[in-house]
Amino acid sequence: RTGGPAPDAPFKLMPKARRKRWRGIALWSLLLLFVLLAVALIWRHFSGNTKAAPAATKVTVTTATSRKGDIGVYLDAIGTVTPVATDLITSQVNGSVVAVHFKEGQKVNVGDALIEIDPRPYQATLLQAQGALERDESLLAQARMDLERYRGAWDLKAISRQILDDQEKLVLQIQGTVKNDQGGVQYDQLQLGYCHITAPRAGRMGLRLVDPGNVVQAGGGVTLAVITQLTPITVIFAIAQDKLDAVEARLYQRARLAADVYDRAMQRKLASGELLAMDNQIDTTTGAVKGRAIFANRNEALYPNAFVNVRLLVQTLQGVTLVPASAIQQNGAESFIYIIKDGVAHLRSVQPGVAEGGDTQVDKVEPGEAVAVSSFDKLQDKAAVTEVHLSGPAAGNRTSGP
Repeated sequence: RTGGPAPDAPFKLMPKARRKRWRGIALWSLLLLFVLLAVALIWRHFSGNTKAAPAATKVTVTTATSRKGDIGVYLDAIGTVTPVATDLITSQVNGSVVAVHFKEGQKVNVGDALIEIDPRPYQATLLQAQGALERDESLLAQARMDLERYRGAWDLKAISRQILDDQEKLVLQIQGTVKNDQGGVQYDQLQLGYCHITAPRAGRMGLRLVDPGNVVQAGGGVTLAVITQLTPITVIFAIAQDKLDAVEARLYQRARLAADVYDRAMQRKLASGELLAMDNQIDTTTGAVKGRAIFANRNEALYPNAFVNVRLLVQTLQGVTLVPASAIQQNGAESFIYIIKDGVAHLRSVQPGVAEGGDTQVDKVEPGEAVAVSSFDKLQDKAAVTEVHLSGPAAGNRTSGP
């Protein structure tokens, strides 16, 4: 045969024990190689993550500029729209209703006709009183003529003094009767006038409560119509006694405190007015004192008995530093903001003050400093940032970025 021995010939020529030992060494070498390879891969994975952290990109931060401005101190309360006056019209005479001149929900002015009650019985009574007055006035005129004659006769010594005195007293008696008749006429005229019911004030009529043909009684307690004054109108609200000192201090200075009214959702402003008066005592059951604000209500946006939100402007802080409310963050009991300067975020503790309209008063911040209003989940003290500045005339009118 040609060619040399088979490649594994020397291995086959080895003793059996020796071949077994070499197989074990080879297996352990392969196992060790796999272990080393796995360790290398794991180390490379973790070492790669560790090195990636320092190479992270800068945090993109939206900023706004703190500014110097004025901000109002408001008291918020829930109020009830209350008309200045509500008139319940009742009858002052007995009779049958013959006409109703108003429509439900109609606006009326002072003196507008509302209800007519049958006037005929009172016209007849007035006519009787006028007749009695005319009769007694004639008797008085006759008695006065006789008195003048008696005085002439007395001057001539033709009658005694007693006759003259009796005639003088008779004139006085008839004068009293005439006055009584005049009072009766005036009373009957007044009763006749009550048959024609008119509006005592301008306002809006309620639902109709009486119809023609109904019989009404004087003092019967039956309401014939309701008139509610809508312009102007007031809102009654409660102020906690802890806030009362600030309000009273301003009222002592004779300041006129502005008041705004919003709807129940606090989304839409309904009217603007001013504080009219405060109650003279605190309600012991609620620990609050009632206030009344008045509003022109020309557009009639305030409806009687509606629940509304009231914002009372107690005072205005002038020349304070303002930042957007979104810039202030909380860390337990501490408030802080991030000041952005030269591409670096600087954490600064602040004390928030009055908040209004998206602005918040703060201390330890100078006007003109840039403050972060976004990306707080990524920001840290001394972190490098990329600044995206918001545009707008006022920090309070800016919206935060993503």
